[in-house]
Amino acid sequence: MNFSKKRMAAAMAVVFLVPTTSLATNGYFSHGYGVKSSSMGGAGVAHPQDSMAAATNPAGMVYVGNRVDLGAQLFNPNRENSHTGGDNTGTTESKNNLFLIPHVGYNTMLDSNTSLGVAVFGNGGMNTSYRRNNDTFGPANSKLGVDLAQLLITPTWARKIDNHAVGVSLVLAAQRFKASGLENFKPQSISPTNLTNNGYDISTGWGIRLGWIGEINDRVSLGVTYATKTYMSEFDDYKGLFAEQGDLDIPANYAVGIKVKATPKTIVAFDVMRIEYGSVRAIANKIDESVNLGTDDGRGFGWEDQTVYKLGIEHEYNKTWTFRGGLNYGEMPYDNTQMDFNIISPATVETHLTLGGTYSPNKENEIDFGYMHAFSNEITGQGQPAFNLGTITHKMDQNVFFMNYAWKF
Repeated sequence: MNFSKKRMAAAMAVVFLVPTTSLATNGYFSHGYGVKSSSMGGAGVAHPQDSMAAATNPAGMVYVGNRVDLGAQLFNPNRENSHTGGDNTGTTESKNNLFLIPHVGYNTMLDSNTSLGVAVFGNGGMNTSYRRNNDTFGPANSKLGVDLAQLLITPTWARKIDNHAVGVSLVLAAQRFKASGLENFKPQSISPTNLTNNGYDISTGWGIRLGWIGEINDRVSLGVTYATKTYMSEFDDYKGLFAEQGDLDIPANYAVGIKVKATPKTIVAFDVMRIEYGSVRAIANKIDESVNLGTDDGRGFGWEDQTVYKLGIEHEYNKTWTFRGGLNYGEMPYDNTQMDFNIISPATVETHLTLGGTYSPNKENEIDFGYMHAFSNEITGQGQPAFNLGTITHKMDQNVFFMNYAWKF
């Protein structure tokens, strides 16, 4: 095994040995993929910068050259729920609030116009573990929470044709899930023994991502990308919880982007992304107390499709230092009529500020770093009368620290 293969093997081992539990920031998707894109508000459809481009737009891989990226984010979500006028009035916080989420990317140029690569990363997920349960969900001594983590592997081929590039990724996915503290819903489930407290279950599946980038002129590039729904196997151990007997597919999503070279050293990128949460019944079904959990129409989380806006700026200070910043905004995917079940999956943050940079000591190596803050946001609404939770408030803010090492060969 030569030196480059040893580096790649070590990078892959890190990803699979470190847990990928997370709670992402645009609904349950990550706001961006790769430290450079993440530091620019997640923008990158028309502005590929590293081998994590496969996660955003596979066409971008033909522009990033031969390289390996190895990095991680330290993710800090702070979540709390409050109840007034119902059972268990008070405020409780989720105790899990620090997660390490790794990523690996690899790209090689087969010739000057063709690339082959792969990105391995945590797509997103949900994680809550509350210090006390609510009598509506389960006994007070039964911890209430969920843990959903998604790992995606995207082998990618890209080809440049004149001033255009196209790319395709095979999306191979695995997700891990467990739920606890939902014992009181057993009479309303089609499979009471497959509802809660069954430990982790694994689901696998696949999809396709397509992409295009066009260089309109020396200053402007456009990009388009589309990912099909990732069709996942069912969570058999939780077929009494999720709609469609445990089916939890990863939603289709698509985005358009523009890159503008404002000055010889300054780039502005802007993306608009649409995530089709509404097409996955386990996520989109509204609360309906007359329908049993686990059926095709069984109650879900009431999430709707989400549109996300990503704006980033990059400035090359000199050959050694590059700095980035960005904003990301996506309206939360549920409204205040869907408060009850979203206690275990709050997704209230909307506005994100990002900062970062790159240190390049030489042509072969670089260190990327970044930070994201999702500003505190809350939603208040009435719980369903049958749950007797009164007025409910969900509140969250987030911090993420990014780091990446890249070797260019």
